[in-house]
Amino acid sequence: MRILQISSAKTFGGGERHLIDLCRGLQARGHEIFIVVRPTCEWTEKFDFLPPENIFHASIRNSFGIFSAKKIANFANKNKIEIIHAHVGRDYIPASISCRISRETKFVLTRHVLFSMKPFHKFALSNVQKAIAVSSAVSVNLANIFPRKKITTIPNGISIPTENRQNLNELREAFRVLHNIPLDAKVVGTMGELKELKGQRDFVLAANEIAKKMPETHFVMVGKDHSINHTFRRELKRLVKVFGLEEKFLFLDWIDETPSFFSALDVYVSPSHSESFGLAILEAMTLGKAIVATETDGAKELLQDNFSGRLVKIKEPFELSETICDLLENDGLCENLGKNAQKTALEKFSLERMIERTEKVYEEVLQNRKEAKV
Repeated sequence: MRILQISSAKTFGGGERHLIDLCRGLQARGHEIFIVVRPTCEWTEKFDFLPPENIFHASIRNSFGIFSAKKIANFANKNKIEIIHAHVGRDYIPASISCRISRETKFVLTRHVLFSMKPFHKFALSNVQKAIAVSSAVSVNLANIFPRKKITTIPNGISIPTENRQNLNELREAFRVLHNIPLDAKVVGTMGELKELKGQRDFVLAANEIAKKMPETHFVMVGKDHSINHTFRRELKRLVKVFGLEEKFLFLDWIDETPSFFSALDVYVSPSHSESFGLAILEAMTLGKAIVATETDGAKELLQDNFSGRLVKIKEPFELSETICDLLENDGLCENLGKNAQKTALEKFSLERMIERTEKVYEEVLQNRKEAKV
């Protein structure tokens, strides 16, 4: 199959990582993959496995990018694209228009977030063949826009690490040495874009409470603040300073090689206020980490209601701190939760499973096209 993926995301995050993995996996299965990104895309180099001529730049600034839609349609016609697959909300309508112009190209979209779509999307995107939801909660939202027969749920997948325990211990030690964290200290960490919705303020508040009970605990926060003035990051750092935690608190920008970060942790925390899925949680699961997460739809689906981790109420930093302390004080419980989490990730959320199910969606869409011509 010849498949054109579209993402106008400027910065790199969980959804973009999903797209990279999907493209690489589909290419490995013998499909020809093309990609549309914006000219100012900061992560184009991650498509280095694609031929340069398969990467097309288009400025999709909003959901009514008619001019961009025409350019994408021309690119699709030139390259005999069979499927256009859009991943960002503002890309849906341009992708839909492109498919209407190119006629032979079929339209698929993935919804990565829980935010409700607009009522007019029901008509503007009527030519969508399949709408993929990354979780059951997202699927429920999509049912307000699309007929249920057009909706399918395909959870994000992630490659299961092949490193043995010795290698993971080496990564753990290397990360701690690099960042001057004692090898015997308890370490709690979180990862995600720095913004209110991700709940990092609650993480800092919880850290302050944990430090009162377990003063030798260290904390790591990984993530970029993509706002113009980086105001949220500055607020978080000020809060850490007010609490006197500067020597025990490490701020890092987004890191590509994440196994070393996760390996260094005793407990991974997701303090988010809303999460449609949670790729960072899933990565922590694959590495057998004990996890504490707020009760977002994504976390509940991943952690199986406390089977693979601990769930706490959203925006409750004191409950968050108490639960983290319970795990830090019980190594056996941490190990058991980590094993359960790793087993769940392997059985239900592997990258191979996600790619295979997406491939079947494409095959179904193209089969429907053939039958419609008969």
